[in-house]
Amino acid sequence: MAEKKKHTVFVNGPITPDFIANSIAKHSLKTDIGAHDIFLGQVRNDIIDKKIVVAIEYAAYQEMAEELFHEIREAAFAKYNLVCMHIYHSLGVVKAGEVCLFVFVSSKHRKEVFNACQEIVEQIKAMTPIWGKEIFEDDSFAWKENV
Repeated sequence: MAEKKKHTVFVNGPITPDFIANSIAKHSLKTDIGAHDIFLGQVRNDIIDKKIVVAIEYAAYQEMAEELFHEIREAAFAKYNLVCMHIYHSLGVVKAGEVCLFVFVSSKHRKEVFNACQEIVEQIKAMTPIWGKEIFEDDSFAWKENV
């Protein structure tokens, strides 16, 4: 069996509500899908050492990350009965309240999408070489722990 095409995961800046809505709308034509699960990772305005996070600047070892995203994707298709899957992650500055990770999983049945989406998100957090620099209101920064 031929290897599936590798999809580009990274988006410059935040993942916009219009982009998310458009992705969902495109799936209304796919009548073999009975369930979707969506995970949206959003930048929080945490308070760390009495300073408010106003944004996160994301960087990645892109070539390695793209390969790992592909492996995560293929493993999920092999394990779960999925019809469709999309993964997007931001690079660059994403302000508090904006979306930085969009995972969209589709299947014929809900149990498959719930289980697959959760596993995919956990693997992304654990495996991919993506780093976030939390930017504070005073323009200082700290490297984010990936929890």
